[in-house]
Amino acid sequence: MTPTPPAVEVTEVTVRYGDVLALDRASVTVEPGRVCGMIGMNGAGKSTLFSTIMGLVRPESGEVRIHGHPPAAARRLGLVSHVPQNEAIDPNFPVSVRDVVMMGRYGHLGPSRHPRRADRRIVTDALDAVGLGDLATRQIGQLSGGQRKRAFVARGIAQGATVMLLDEPFAGVDKASEATIIALLRRLAADGTTVVVSTHDLQALPALADEAFLLLHKVIRHGTPSEVLAPEVLVQAFGGADLVVEGAR
Repeated sequence: MTPTPPAVEVTEVTVRYGDVLALDRASVTVEPGRVCGMIGMNGAGKSTLFSTIMGLVRPESGEVRIHGHPPAAARRLGLVSHVPQNEAIDPNFPVSVRDVVMMGRYGHLGPSRHPRRADRRIVTDALDAVGLGDLATRQIGQLSGGQRKRAFVARGIAQGATVMLLDEPFAGVDKASEATIIALLRRLAADGTTVVVSTHDLQALPALADEAFLLLHKVIRHGTPSEVLAPEVLVQAFGGADLVVEGAR
């Protein structure tokens, strides 16, 4: 029997922007149904790694596979979605929360781009999953920061993605919204979705993630949150800063 491929497999990936080395033979593997945290200082290559997994950046060397597929094929199949830190949607644009989530169905709608009953049901279910069902008709700019992040997660759910990449989902949200998002991501993983989360919130990592990795152009350590948050590991990427994380041991 052929073994099931990992959900995300990054192998010896190197990316350069001119003379700047963004990723240096970075390798990481994440199995299906796991929440994996990615931590590292600014400029460590986290956004580049996400862009490479999505196929938006072509590596100089190495390869990426998503459920065994190259990134471009995985995107065409709707297997992977990305929730960036700052969405490009104008908060003043008159588009509803439901419309934003429906954008996740565009790849399934065919040339007419006309939602069918099944598409509308999937969007409704996605909104209910993130706790925004009663705000479906509200204009997207009227949501709080945490609610807006949940709306974009719902868009990924509606897309049917089995791999979700989230870039700093806790930035600019209060603790209550953070707890709601963590609980949502844990539920998605329990249902089989693979979630990779870039975060600076080291305190939240043990509650959020099954595993984590520390990136500084290459993967310095990949293991349980406790292993990755050990001071002797963090110092390799963050230097002498006081980075003892409560609950990491």
